[in-house]
Formats: sequence, structure tokens, C-alpha cells
Amino acid sequence: MKYILFIIFIGITIPALNAQVEVQPVQENRKTKGEREQAVSNTNNSSEKDKTGKRKDYDINLYKIITHERDTMVFDTTLTIKKDYKYNYLRKDEFELLPFSNLGQTYNSLAYSFDRPSAFPGIGMRAKHFNYDEVEDVNYFNVPTPTTELFFKTAMEQGQLLDAFITMNTSKRMNFSIGYKGMRSLGKYQNILSSTGNFKLTANYRTKNDRYTLRGHFYSQDVLNNENGGLTDLAVIDFETGVDEFTDRSRLSVQYQDAQNILVGKRYYLEHDYKIVKQKDSLRDNNLRVGHTFNYETKYYIFDQTRENAQFGESYVATALRDRSQLRKLFNEGSLSYRTKTFGDVKFKANHTKYEYFFDKILYQADGTVIPNKLEGDVISVGGEWQHTIEGIQLKADLLANVSGELGGNYFNGSAKYKLNDDIDVAASIVINSKAPSFNLLVNQSDYISYNWRNDFKNERTQSINFSLKSKKWFDADVSFTSLDNYTYFSGLTPDAQITPQQTPDAITYLKVKIGKEFRYGKFALNNTVMYQKVTQSGDIFNVPELVTRNTLYFTDKWFKKALFIQTGVTFNYFTEYFGNGYSPLLGEFYSQNQQKIGGFPRFDVFINAKVRRTRIYFKLEHLNSSFTGYNFFSAPNYPYRDFIIRFGVVWNFFS
Repeated sequence: MKYILFIIFIGITIPALNAQVEVQPVQENRKTKGEREQAVSNTNNSSEKDKTGKRKDYDINLYKIITHERDTMVFDTTLTIKKDYKYNYLRKDEFELLPFSNLGQTYNSLAYSFDRPSAFPGIGMRAKHFNYDEVEDVNYFNVPTPTTELFFKTAMEQGQLLDAFITMNTSKRMNFSIGYKGMRSLGKYQNILSSTGNFKLTANYRTKNDRYTLRGHFYSQDVLNNENGGLTDLAVIDFETGVDEFTDRSRLSVQYQDAQNILVGKRYYLEHDYKIVKQKDSLRDNNLRVGHTFNYETKYYIFDQTRENAQFGESYVATALRDRSQLRKLFNEGSLSYRTKTFGDVKFKANHTKYEYFFDKILYQADGTVIPNKLEGDVISVGGEWQHTIEGIQLKADLLANVSGELGGNYFNGSAKYKLNDDIDVAASIVINSKAPSFNLLVNQSDYISYNWRNDFKNERTQSINFSLKSKKWFDADVSFTSLDNYTYFSGLTPDAQITPQQTPDAITYLKVKIGKEFRYGKFALNNTVMYQKVTQSGDIFNVPELVTRNTLYFTDKWFKKALFIQTGVTFNYFTEYFGNGYSPLLGEFYSQNQQKIGGFPRFDVFINAKVRRTRIYFKLEHLNSSFTGYNFFSAPNYPYRDFIIRFGVVWNFFS
């Protein structure tokens, strides 16, 4: 059996074998048995030579990834089940997301998190932001030799996904990286082509005496989707009954074939600080730092349609419809921080945000009123941060309040982490946030008459308490309880009515409990993740499935004199029926609805993954059961989920 599986990979692995160099073992971190077996090959070999002319071998722990919060990780070229979960378009675990049929389309949310507070609202178009990297998503690097990663995966139809990245240090104190993720996929249905691009350029620097540090990045991102509005009501029946003629999905009728939307964003970010005072001896370790952060970002969203469509109601013009909105934001923050052994790190900060959210036209309604085409202003905020470790407990607090400007808002984020023993880590946090709703909920202009509004909504308020426990011996658990006040949403709760922004005065409570545990027996393992959710509300506004589960039974082994690490198994996904949010291509948003439930369908994925040195190869049969467990699978009302498809790809890491 193993020789049959090997034949599948041999055509791909031969280039990998030629491209890799011999590796040396390195110091291991705490890993499972399967991960430890791979650690011998999770190293790199530098092309740099020492004074004798011999090649110098570098420990993988010297190849550092630094997050926005300044947490440090190392490059990991092992092949684990978690790597399989993250081998996708977003390159993160999609357990709480439900993808649409085509790669690069949006995702319906099976769960929500409120752990990233902000006192400033977003532009909106939240359905377009799943592949949009924010400031907090950007990583920086520090590596002894040039480091490259190449990611490739096949798309759904006539396309591919490629993510290429390289980073290097020009000196021990200066690093830069450049990367591009591009994707294009035609899709199986009519007019759902997707094309996205994410270009990034990062740099970080510190002086020899470590008194001055700098890091920054430039990002350019675009998400383009052809939109068809989903299947027609008749086509939904043809889809669900499994008529042979319509297993060719391009034959199913869609709402329209002449629309597309696009989100484009560019960001220039710089963060630097200087140590004014630095004192360090056996009794004290004090330093005073002054810092500055600059962020200029522009985003625009466009919806184009050749002819008006009855799905959106009447329009001002019959042809060449075009809606365009844009946000410009200029952010500057100054900070002063002081660190001592006794009180930890205390930081005071004040920032100024100049914003302009605007449209490219002025609209006059029939009654003579004008829909404003611009929201602009200045916001001044003050706040502070504190972090310290007391008796092994890592404490952090961050608070900010808008003190000037029309957009009121504030937040507090406090957390505590503690390591009980070598196996158990516990953490708790509280997040309190108040901010204005997204800009497109406040003001919108459109060629479609019903999609013009100016609202004076109250600030949305959220309070969230979160607990987590991480243990390889027992289980991983995450529990969060969130209260939502003045929740603002797009409503499709009234049948045959257009989507409208609404704000509920009633409080909504949301409980989420997620538990994960892996059981191992020899070379076999069963990885389980189960999530339970409960919402208390008036109406069907905030909707999530009650139960979501993912269970993976897999086998791992090392073949051919341990040159090939193999990982193969089957993954089962399921979530209970619920009123899943509908999708509006015109707004680039999801909306609450209570006319059609989605869910209740099983998904089986069979995978065969392999690792040769630092090359990981992935081969997957996605939704293998789609043709024999019933065609009732939908990602959103009128939007079918993916049929059975075979996809494969590879991840290469090079350490020059």
C-alpha cells in the first residue's frame, strides 16, 4: 500500500529532493511524539562559511518570526495535523468558517470572536475582509541566512493559488521581507470568477546599542469577485434533487451574470521608538522610551453591474450601474513608556486620527433631501498600556478612549496568563469595547434606490469574558461569554424586502465553548474539536449553529529509511442547522435572515500528506461524500457549498 501512495507523490517529490540540502538535528521544543520524530529534519543549512571555509550550520531557533504584539516564534517545517488544517486559501484554521463554492469567495461565519477591540469603526464590507491583512496580522522577521517559503495549491477551476515569500538580514540588526499571495479561480458556477492579490514589504531595524528600534510595512491588497447573486429558486430545486443534467454546475441558472465587486486597500505603516534613559545593574533595570506610530491607509469598494436587476429593486439608472465608496485614514500616535523591575512596563499614549469616508457622487431623493456623500473629521484619543509578571502570572492591560471628535469610543483589554506546570497553561481576559458602527451602516449611496441611507445609530457596546486551558495530556478548552448592546446589523428578516441596516435595543448574550483533544495509539491518532454555542436574543438577529464538530482519524509513519514522512486519514466536519446569514454582493456584507436554514450535512475529506526534508506535499479529496449524502449543502441561502473535488499542492522552505 505504501508503494502505491508513494507513486502518487514521486513526480512532485523528485524536484524537492534535488532542491534540498542535507540537514542537521537541532534542539527540540516540547512536541508530541509524532512531531519529535520529524524534528531531525526541521533544521536548515546556511550557505555562509566560517573562517576555515567550511559551511556553518544554524539552529532553526535562530530563524525568528516576530508578531505585531512582539511575541516570537520560530520557522516550523514539521508536518502535523494542525498544518493540514491551515493548508488553505487563508492559511489559518477554518474551523469557525464555512467557505463558498469558489476559492477566493467569502466565508459564512459559524462562530464569532470579540477579542480584538478598537475605538474606531471600520469601513464595512466585512464579507470582503477575510483575506485582508490588518496591522495586527503582519509579522516581522530576524534570520541568519536568506529564508524563502513557496506555497502552491490548485484552485477550483482554471486557476491556482501561489504564496511566495523571502526574508533576509542585511546585517544582524536590519531585516526586510517581501512577499506576494496571488489567486485566480474560475469556479464551477456561472460568473463567480475570483482574483485576489496581497503584496507585502516589511522591514525592522535596531541600532547596535539597542536604543533605537524601527519596524514598518507596506501592504497592497485587492479582492475581486464576479458575482451572480446565487441560484434562482428553480435552480435551487434542480440542485437539491440531484438532476444529472445539472451536476455540471455551469448549467444551473443564476440571478445575474453581469456584476462584480472589488475591495482595494493600501497601507503605509511605521513604528519606532528611542530609549532616552537606560540604566541596568544588579539592582535595577530601568529605561524610559519615547515612541511614534504612523499609519496611512486607503480603502475603496466598488460594485459594478451592466444592467439593473430586480433582486435589488428599482434603480436611478437602467444601465452601467456603479457604486463606489472610499475611506482614507491618517493615524499618528505618540507614546512615553517606562520600565522597571518593580512596576513592569507602563506606557502612556495619545493619538490623532483624521478620516474621510466618501462617495463619488451626490444623490437627491424624490422629496428633495440629499444623501450626504461624505463623513469626515478628526478623533483624538488617549490611553495607556501596562504589562508585568508577578509570581509567574503574566499580566497585560490596554485601554483607550476617544476624547475629541464626533466618533465616540473606548475600550479596555485586560489579560492574565499562568503556567501551572510543564503541561498546563491557563489564561483569562476581559474585553470591554464601545465604538460607532461601520461606516457603511451609517451612510451609503447607491444607484439602487433602496440602498441609500443616513443613520444616526448609537455606539455598539460589547463586554466579553474569556478563559482558556491548554494541555497536551488532558485537553484544550476555550470559553467565552459575550454581551452585545446596540448590536447593528443588516436585516433581511422581512421576506421580499430589501436589505436594510438596523440596530436592536435589546441585549444579546453569546456563549461559546470549544474543546479540543487528540487521542493517540501507536501510529494512529484521533484529533477532535467540538464547539457548543448558545445565543439569547429577541428575534433571529445574531445566528450561529448550536454544535460544530471536526474529527480527524489519521495515520503517520516514516518510510523508505525514514526519508519520507507520511500522514494520511479522513476528516469529518458537521454543524447543526441554523438560519445562516445571507450574502449581499451589492453591499459586500452578510445579513440576518430567518427564511432558510443551512447546515445539517456531513463533509468527509480524505487526505494524503507527505514530507521530504523541508518540503510538505498535500493531496486531498474534498467533500468526498457530496454525491451520495444528498444535495442539501449550502454556504448561504441560494449559495451551494462545494462539490467533491481533488486538490493538491506543496509548501517549500529554503534556508540559503
